[in-house]
This record gives sequence, C-alpha cells and structure tokens, in this order.
Amino acid sequence: MQICGEYLPFESLLSHVGLHHFVHIPGGFEAGPGRKTLNVPGLPPVAPLICYEAIFPGDVMPQEKGAPRPGLMLNVTNDGWFGLTAGPYQHFAQARLRAIEEGLPLARAANTGVSAIVDPYGRIIGQLPLGVEGLLRGSLPQAIPAPAFARHPFATAFGAWFATLIMAIMAFSRKRI
Repeated sequence: MQICGEYLPFESLLSHVGLHHFVHIPGGFEAGPGRKTLNVPGLPPVAPLICYEAIFPGDVMPQEKGAPRPGLMLNVTNDGWFGLTAGPYQHFAQARLRAIEEGLPLARAANTGVSAIVDPYGRIIGQLPLGVEGLLRGSLPQAIPAPAFARHPFATAFGAWFATLIMAIMAFSRKRI
C-alpha cells in the first residue's frame, strides 16, 4: 500500500505493516525544525505555508520566540494532482479560513489550482481560477490586529465543549433526583 505524500510519520514502525511513503528519494524526508518567518525585502514578515500546511487551524504561524507577528501568509502549492475536481476549491477555501483566523492577508500561488490575493477578512482581492495560467497583480492588504482565534486558538471550541459538558452533567443530575 502506498501513502500519498512526501512524509510518513512513524515510517520505521509503519513500514513493517506494509505502509510506505509515496515519494522515494535517497534519504527520504523528515520533519524540519519548525515554522520560521521568511524575510523578503519590501514585504512585511511572511509566514510561508507550503501546500497543505495552510489547512491546519492554529498551526500556521511561525514558532520563533520573540519574532514579530507576520504581516502576510504566503501559500505556494501544487494542486495538479487534484485534477479538475472540487479539491483545489476546498484547499483554497481552507487557506482563506486561515487568513480570517489569523487576521492576515494571504497570497496564494497554485500551479494549476486557485491562485489569489485574500484580505484578512477572507475577501478575495484578485484571483486566477482553476487551470488558468497567468500573472496576478494586486496590492497587498494590511494585516489587522490579531483576532481572538489568533491570540487563543481553539478557546471558543474548548469553551463550547466545556459548556456542553456542564449542561450534560446538569441534565443528567436532574434526571437522577
């Protein structure tokens, strides 16, 4: 069985049950040291996101202690393996959500997918549709102050879970009385 991807966690263990990564190169791939800020002359600090790194909420910002908050997320991706399916649109939608969560503009370059410039509210400023080659020009929107999710990832979800748990306990305790 082949696993589609560049990296397979626990490969030494999973290879014994027949799971192997899809891309075979000498030395293979392994996890890097963590997210780093990319400094590009003429741009604010950049949070680089390669391909599917842009789909993970709460896990797209650089992990450097004391580094300034990025002013831009840059997502470079190869959506070619999706073909002409809903996949590239879903991938783009997830990247837009990260822009909203982090309050940062997003510049997205996809070789065959959806390339776009997105403001920190998730609004599309410019876009090249699926399968269209071209050059996308536009002004870089300004970042907004870090929204609640950027400051406290998953606090709302945890709060909702906790409130549901308390209500369930209260409902259960009333039935027992």
